[in-house]
Amino acid sequence: MDLFTRARNTLFGATQPRNPHSIENLKYLYGVLHRNPTISDVNLDLLIETLRSISEILIWGDQHDSSVFDYFLENGMLIYFLNYMRQKNGRFICVQILQTLNILFENIRNETSLYYLLSNNHVNNIILHKFDFSDEEITAYYISFLKTLSLKLNKQSINFFYNERNRELPLYVEAIKFFNHPETMVRIAVRTLTLNVYKVPDPAMHRFILDCTATEYFSNLVWFIRNHVLDFDSLIRNNREINNRGHLTSSLEEYLDHIHYIQDIFLLDVQSLNNVLKEQLMNRLWIPVYVFSLIKREKFSRVKDPRVMIDQLTTLFLLAEVFLVIDYRPVVEELADLIISADIETVEAIQLRYGQQLCYSLPPIALEVCLAKNEPNEESGDDAENESDISLKVVDINDEDERRRYEGEHSRIRSPSSLSANKKLLDSTAKPTSLYVSNWTDDEKSRRSKEPMRVNNTELADRPYFGALIDALECDENDQLCFYALSVLLTMTTNPSVDSVIIESVCLTTKSSEKSFYNTLLVDKLCHILQLATKQDSNIRIATLSLAITFLKKLVYNEENQTSYLSEEHLTQIDQARKQATEDLRRYFPQQELLLDMFEDEYRQMQMNPTRIDYLLKDSCMLLPPTTTPLSGIEFIKRLPSGDIERARRSIRVFFLIRTLFLELSSISETELPLIKPENLFQENDRLDLNNRDLIACTIHMKDKKDRRFLVIDQMQFILIEPDNKKVGWGIVKFCDQMQDVEAVNDKEDSHSLHITIHKPVTNIYVKTSPPILNAKFTFDNHIHCMTAKQNLIKARQRYRKICNRNVDVYYFS
Repeated sequence: MDLFTRARNTLFGATQPRNPHSIENLKYLYGVLHRNPTISDVNLDLLIETLRSISEILIWGDQHDSSVFDYFLENGMLIYFLNYMRQKNGRFICVQILQTLNILFENIRNETSLYYLLSNNHVNNIILHKFDFSDEEITAYYISFLKTLSLKLNKQSINFFYNERNRELPLYVEAIKFFNHPETMVRIAVRTLTLNVYKVPDPAMHRFILDCTATEYFSNLVWFIRNHVLDFDSLIRNNREINNRGHLTSSLEEYLDHIHYIQDIFLLDVQSLNNVLKEQLMNRLWIPVYVFSLIKREKFSRVKDPRVMIDQLTTLFLLAEVFLVIDYRPVVEELADLIISADIETVEAIQLRYGQQLCYSLPPIALEVCLAKNEPNEESGDDAENESDISLKVVDINDEDERRRYEGEHSRIRSPSSLSANKKLLDSTAKPTSLYVSNWTDDEKSRRSKEPMRVNNTELADRPYFGALIDALECDENDQLCFYALSVLLTMTTNPSVDSVIIESVCLTTKSSEKSFYNTLLVDKLCHILQLATKQDSNIRIATLSLAITFLKKLVYNEENQTSYLSEEHLTQIDQARKQATEDLRRYFPQQELLLDMFEDEYRQMQMNPTRIDYLLKDSCMLLPPTTTPLSGIEFIKRLPSGDIERARRSIRVFFLIRTLFLELSSISETELPLIKPENLFQENDRLDLNNRDLIACTIHMKDKKDRRFLVIDQMQFILIEPDNKKVGWGIVKFCDQMQDVEAVNDKEDSHSLHITIHKPVTNIYVKTSPPILNAKFTFDNHIHCMTAKQNLIKARQRYRKICNRNVDVYYFS
């Protein structure tokens, strides 16, 4: 600190108290602020340190001395903060002020102290201050400050932020201007803030948001998501190299953030906001972009459609994520009904509606401009009302040409002839009342549930969107479209908010009380996938096969009462696939020494890690052409096999999946797997009768200890025991493991010793770094015992393999 500055601050009896956490120190710091109303190069460091110290004292006072806050507020110290920010050199101190306020509000626990700080409207004035947001540090602290304030919102504190008389809510309005900020953390903070605002149960505040910001914010948000979706689609089309999937993964994760944010808003159950968000999503994104891209538009529309069309693979992925994450009934029900029930006439009407309304093909105006125009309209009632309906057409404010066109059209809209024409357009694009289940009568729902559609190729041709899903199940070339079509069907049918009447109308579930038939066309497709999966060099990945089996069971098998509705014809097809899978696996039985290890490992993995669709949909590698190389790092079930070992491994998994399906549909219990029943094996601390058993004494050398044990070589297990002191001729099992995992090697320097390693089963055949269960040096009394132990281990391992191989051959290959 400059000597002159120090002297000026101590000249009038101002020496800083030794105790930094005291009201005396706050008074001293107030004196510093009072004597330095103007920022200069001389006192800048002093003021920054003073502000930091003030925040520390206030946090201490919140916990220990309420008079600290009293003094802070009585002397209006926040006014000094505002004055500093407004000065020409204030930007140098803005970071410290924002940091101070952020720390202060983050650490305050006393509600009274919080309300004191929020009084006098100083905090709102700070929020409205025109900071230099070109400075990334200022932006980060500003958004963090707003987010911290939003965490303090409740039914009482909202009154400090929302001025009902002037209809002002700067905390929210200023924050949403950063909704599309290039920095991810800023966007996340803004979304957290909006959720904190929406969940406050204040009707007046909700009405303000609905009237002044909801349409503007949600339309801009949806357009931002739409642009991201188009970029995401472009990445999928142009990036076919599996090793360069970093950008695709980041883009996918960002889309998941969008979807979960939308779901979080819906979960708050603010009906007025949900209605606006729903309309923006359906009218600007999910119907005109997602659903329309399921089919070729020109085929079902007489109107030339100028909008872009995303790839069908991208469309299926996007729809699957919507049905997986969103459970807001009006949205998912309408989407599901549109995809399943829309006939050609309805598709043409909807294509016409969205093709003609230009308001859905232009980008939105900058949100700041939208919010600035939310002032009361002086136009008369009817004209103003009509104008508000039509003014949904918005443009990019940064594009001068589009802005001029918009302003010209906006002036023409005011003419009576233009209003009449637009009104006819809006009337002609009304939603068909007979399409959505929400408009059905109880009689219509009852009729649909009792008379579901018996889908055949003729009816399918009349339902273009649903037909596109069925056609995507063809996977003669690769299984990419098939995987995502199955994902859409599965997520749609398992979404709890989709009315069962919609699903049952095309027999996509077994939940109906009277199940007399099922969707035979879909089951034919699924049985064909099973048969393709059993062929040599099949292009069906394990993940796709798993989804196909899961969906097939959903169509024809009721797990609650374990009842199958499958016809004999389709059951025969599945049995043929099972036999083909058995024949395919038989080819590897005499060739692969590791087949038994893989056989048991694959069964263990199936039991421990069942396929989860939410896990599969999060992986960007599924959006790229299937690869075979394990060097890509892609999990085995998500790619095609490479080499004989992986082909054998795939054959084992296909065999298990189809066999399990056949047993369930045939109501046959599994009795053969696993090959080695756990109940037949010894466990640690079991008592073992040692009579008529070969025992070999040994000393086990571990890293930091030595143990004296007896080695027992069982037909199926490697066992170490110690004598039971309570019962002669018996021993207590101290360690045991299956014989197939044991590996014994002679010690080159000691003929009395063996190095025995017991490997831990791994989930990936290429992983070699899993730590062993046991890795120790076994020293025997002489070299004869050592040789005997090794020979017994080798013979026992061979016997173990013969027993398991015989079981495999008898049970599965006979």
